[in-house]
Amino acid sequence: MSAATLSSSIRLARAAFPEREDQPLGPMDAWALGMMSRVRGAFSRSAAREVRLFRRAMQSRLEAMSALSQTQLLNALRESARGAMARGNDPMLHEALLLAGELSARTLGMRPFPTQLVGAATLLRGRLAEMQTGEGKSLTAGVAACVVASAGIPVHVVTVNDYLAERDALAIEPLMQAAGLSVAAALHGQAPDRKRAAYRSDVVYCTGKELVFDYLRDRVASQGRVSAAQLGARRLFGSLTDEPLLRGLHFAIVDEADSIFIDEARTPLILAERAGEVDYAQEIPRALDLARGLALGVDVLFDERRRELNLTRAGREHLEHLCRGWPGPWQVVHVREHLALQALRAIHLFHRDRHYLIDDESCVQIIDEYTGRVLPGRTWELGLHQMIECKEGVPATQRTETLARITFQRFFARYLRLSGMTGTAREMARELAVVYRLQTVVIPVHRPSARRRHADLVCADEHSKWTRVAIEVQARQSRGQPVLVGTRSVEASERLSHCLSAQGIEHAVLNARQDAQEAGIIARAGQPGAVTVATNMAGRGTDVVLAEGVEQLGGLCVILTEYHESARIDRQLLGRCARQGQRGEALAIVALDDDVMIRHVPWAGRVLRALGRPPALLVHLARRRAQRRAERMHARIRRDTLKSDWQLERSMGFAGDPL
Repeated sequence: MSAATLSSSIRLARAAFPEREDQPLGPMDAWALGMMSRVRGAFSRSAAREVRLFRRAMQSRLEAMSALSQTQLLNALRESARGAMARGNDPMLHEALLLAGELSARTLGMRPFPTQLVGAATLLRGRLAEMQTGEGKSLTAGVAACVVASAGIPVHVVTVNDYLAERDALAIEPLMQAAGLSVAAALHGQAPDRKRAAYRSDVVYCTGKELVFDYLRDRVASQGRVSAAQLGARRLFGSLTDEPLLRGLHFAIVDEADSIFIDEARTPLILAERAGEVDYAQEIPRALDLARGLALGVDVLFDERRRELNLTRAGREHLEHLCRGWPGPWQVVHVREHLALQALRAIHLFHRDRHYLIDDESCVQIIDEYTGRVLPGRTWELGLHQMIECKEGVPATQRTETLARITFQRFFARYLRLSGMTGTAREMARELAVVYRLQTVVIPVHRPSARRRHADLVCADEHSKWTRVAIEVQARQSRGQPVLVGTRSVEASERLSHCLSAQGIEHAVLNARQDAQEAGIIARAGQPGAVTVATNMAGRGTDVVLAEGVEQLGGLCVILTEYHESARIDRQLLGRCARQGQRGEALAIVALDDDVMIRHVPWAGRVLRALGRPPALLVHLARRRAQRRAERMHARIRRDTLKSDWQLERSMGFAGDPL
């Protein structure tokens, strides 16, 4: 049994290692895939029914499996795993998962619940499992990866940050070692030899971005998507300087799949190298001064909802007039307009402690808007990064030159088999089916939820919102209930922190500045009376463990302080409490002048503010309208990004070196 099992009915790409050939979809194909996803969802086997099957099987087989020796257990696991992966046979699939569950119980002290086994079965079938927050996705992925690797197929378990990749690899290592498998984490900043060795493991934990960049590095090193035969010839004649980092795109299990497949898919991933000083670097300060003199609405059209800036005809004429007599680039129309627009973007679209921060070494670090984390080593293109550095008065970095690029959509479509799991996927089921060929399966919860969801509190403005949040936090802290407050940006978290400090409320802050202390902060967040202020918890992947006696005080209380542009991310934050049937409370305290309202339904915000105390129903309708508009806009951006990537591939591509 080998990885060839997965590729028997798949059209492979002309590449140095196994990967699927990706092709652009026509409108009719996309429509058909969307319809098929709905039909399959309606007629597929009920996950609840499969949970009952696993529960009965565990009751009847537990004694027999426990009696197996370690050697007998491993032999049975490998045999059933090979049969399940080769033939897609449900009885063999169930048997393999039950045996892997038994091995997990022996080595990790954790036997997967029937719901986790159904989630793992969903992954092995190449589908996307929607499992509620706190249902044990890490163990689910580990058990599924154990079965796939036991069948001789290399597995990539993809998550959202290095901390989770390393943590989960270490946590699952005893299970993999007992199964005779190797496991490693491929992390950002690792030496090439160490990372190459990690990718040679049977099971590799890594982040989506690092995986894509390593794939692009391999393509650049091999001078294009050469074939395995060409790669062998290069080895023979000594023209291959380094072995590829990856050994193929065989099987991927993507955790927090909606974050990676949807939220992060709006921009392509670009592999670049430093290429000296940015063009017209000496003109950047002048460009910023010039941009500050251009009037929004007169010289510049500013679409805040789409985050777009464009010069008007009057603005172009004004710009030409201001630059009259200036040297060099200012006399070339497209150059001066490019400089002016990049300066305008640096001033009006990108804000400190929201889109980036200045670290201890006086460097501009980009903040991931979905996870609130720093993206180390990432820069904006076309001189924008240097504009922002000049605006902030920090040393300028060198410009970058693009070596290769690809979108998440196209990269993950190249896996021979792709699967994923997340707590929030139903809203995006059609797009996941069309772009990634993934059917979404909703997995039942292990225990019924005991979460208490309070009515939203709507404040007139941001100042009154922070005051109300402080009052709510103080009331709950005084009776010993731990509180987790979610904010959308570093700026907002620090503003709330000052407000809490002014009230004498002890608290911890978790944002892009405290990434290194994340594990410790989260570990203390479930202690009696603990107050934690955190930027976007989506993708942090760490459970808040409640201390003894906290559940009797009401459990963890989660407070959302601003609606996100996607309702999915709101659900992820509120889902941090009341896991596995525990008690917990969730509420939203928002303002009518929050960013999502101003950007996407400004007219509704004005009407609601005019009403003074608007009815809750009107606020709910305005919020849903704003989020739907934002989600449609982001979907259009993802489609345009994918289309642009295909166009670049056709017009430029990678010119494969014959030998």
